[in-house]
Amino acid sequence: MTEGANGPRVRESEEAGKLHLACSGDWTIAGFGRAPERLLPDLPSGLSVIQMDLSDVSRLDTAGAAILADFQKRSEDAGLTLRLGGLDAAQARLFEQVQKSLPPDLAAPARPWFLAAIAEKTGRAVIALGRDAKELTGFFGQTVVVLAGALLRPQRIRWTALVSHMEQSGLNALPIVGLISFLIGLVMAYQGADQLQRFGAEIFTINLVAIGVLREMAILLTAIIVAGRSGSAFTAQIGTMKVNEEVDALRTIGLDPFEVLVLPRVLALILVLPLLTFYADIMGLLGGAVMVIVALDMNFLQYLRRLGEAITLGDFAVGMIKAPLFAGIIALVGCFEGFRVSRSAESVGRQTTRAVVEAVFLVIVLDAGLSIFFSLIGL
Repeated sequence: MTEGANGPRVRESEEAGKLHLACSGDWTIAGFGRAPERLLPDLPSGLSVIQMDLSDVSRLDTAGAAILADFQKRSEDAGLTLRLGGLDAAQARLFEQVQKSLPPDLAAPARPWFLAAIAEKTGRAVIALGRDAKELTGFFGQTVVVLAGALLRPQRIRWTALVSHMEQSGLNALPIVGLISFLIGLVMAYQGADQLQRFGAEIFTINLVAIGVLREMAILLTAIIVAGRSGSAFTAQIGTMKVNEEVDALRTIGLDPFEVLVLPRVLALILVLPLLTFYADIMGLLGGAVMVIVALDMNFLQYLRRLGEAITLGDFAVGMIKAPLFAGIIALVGCFEGFRVSRSAESVGRQTTRAVVEAVFLVIVLDAGLSIFFSLIGL
């Protein structure tokens, strides 16, 4: 190593299983300004004794003594024996005084490690949630601005892309939405009839199925299915474009990525989700009809007559009002997470998963809030 003229110096050597450190120079606060960045060596792992010779140290002050005392303490904590030699009487007294003056280690307050871990993870999650909410709100505002501009100038809407996304998000989702809704109506009718028969009120199974399907189950399950299909697809498509630098290419040629990528997807989902919800309502009621006809020995006309008495236009309207709101959330979250993809394939998968989880969570939270609101206003 290269040292200053009067700076502290350490020469290392190893002999008979010991590490020898020959120290020289001025071990003072002024001398350390000319010391090399790495003065004292790392603690050895294969040796147990360190012999430090200080006979050639010309000057020693409290700063140098403190460094020696700290090195000795670290050596002892590591299970090594540090032997200091060569100090004159004055230097030895100074070293002992500084050694006694070193502050004791302050032990951290005892606390269960799992509580600290939970608190740390909770804090990080809250901070991340606030940051994501802020960014999503800004993304929503920018989308509203672009949407308003497109409505004022309809020629800027990309109708071909809009129709294509309506087909992918709506028409192609009919089989899975219909099957799930039919089975849910079947299960609700079976469980309702099984419980209500104990009280001789099995006729009210139709009320249970009709209100449950129209107000809650059809729209909620449809939104969850669409979030898993279309919301994840939006994220993956836009994320892949970011990885391939296609989004940057759009900006380079003067196109707004919001108009090209976000607007058609948001409009398509807002248009098709109410239609999917209506289709899910019909399939759910048909599933309930099958079970009611089999379990309660009723015919289809009796089922329809009782159905007309059990539901009102308000029950149907509640589910249909939720549909465009849920569609907007799913499309916005899907596109938002797509734009947050970094330039790696791993990020595409991670953000796609986040998009589905966030969309489903927000849909369920909004559904709970709207259900309470509609109940308070008597709808």
